[in-house]
Amino acid sequence: MTTGSSWRDQISWTTRLVLATQGLVTDAARRSNLIRRLLLLLEPKSPPSSTNCVTSSDVTIDPSRNLWFRLYLPSPTSSSSTLPLIFYFHGGGFIAFAPNSIPYDNLCRTLARDLQAVVVSVNDRLAPEHRYPSQYEDGLDALKFIDGQSYAVLPSSTDLNKCFIAGDSAGGNIAHHVTVRSSDHVFEKIKIIGLVAIQPFFGGELRTESELRLDGVAPVLNTKRTDWFWRSFLPVGSSRDHEAANVSGEEVTAVRFPSTLVLVGGYDPLQDWQRRYCEGLKKSGKEVELVELPNAIHWFYTFPKLPDFRYAIAKLKEFIEKQSAATI
Repeated sequence: MTTGSSWRDQISWTTRLVLATQGLVTDAARRSNLIRRLLLLLEPKSPPSSTNCVTSSDVTIDPSRNLWFRLYLPSPTSSSSTLPLIFYFHGGGFIAFAPNSIPYDNLCRTLARDLQAVVVSVNDRLAPEHRYPSQYEDGLDALKFIDGQSYAVLPSSTDLNKCFIAGDSAGGNIAHHVTVRSSDHVFEKIKIIGLVAIQPFFGGELRTESELRLDGVAPVLNTKRTDWFWRSFLPVGSSRDHEAANVSGEEVTAVRFPSTLVLVGGYDPLQDWQRRYCEGLKKSGKEVELVELPNAIHWFYTFPKLPDFRYAIAKLKEFIEKQSAATI
């Protein structure tokens, strides 16, 4: 549900300008893949650094497919003897961004510091050059790499029994499917105890009420853009009812699936798909918590000054601490 005020009343004019610019960039990329690739090359990136009580570094998994991750380590505190591990998958409609993109470098740095967690931000391949299921394969391979090489890349304080898979938007979609695929793999060290899906990118041929109501009204996403994302990512000729997009949550009935936290925004056109996902998980007998953010736009979590940002971080912290405590 949304409040009576417009999303524009919740944010500053500078944020509105950034959102408008991002929309123009997305539409330019939508018209030409050559423009999209040029924009990717010109996108400002953040190098690894030690700032804001977090140290980051880049680790290569497979150079042949540019599979790597950025590792974030928080500064030790007196209250943190062991640290949970978060695998993070960035958004961008499957076609844009990387762990070193400034919005996601800032976000993962905040997660590491405020959640007191080791964060592995995965650089999966981008569509349309690499379509389904490339991103899911990259995500699972990142988990396998850490499972086999954790001693070489992670600090000894990392608790591999407290592993979470997380992602936003398209990354939330990837996080879900990687979690499903990981259920068929026997890991030697890591134990996945939670899934965090921040405004996960699901869809289908049916236009939901929220998609129709917010089309052209809410920023960041509209049906033309989401349709383009799906056409770029799904196998050529597939409809939006492909299993990668149309996720009901009921598909995991027979799957070992961890407790799940889903964040839904009131100004996100995809909110009906996300609530349907939560209901499906419940029907499948899985533990799921739905957090409603009535004034949140899609991609709100890349703007730390928005009121919902701090609340979302607090809910993530609460969820991770709750699931971690349950494993003791």
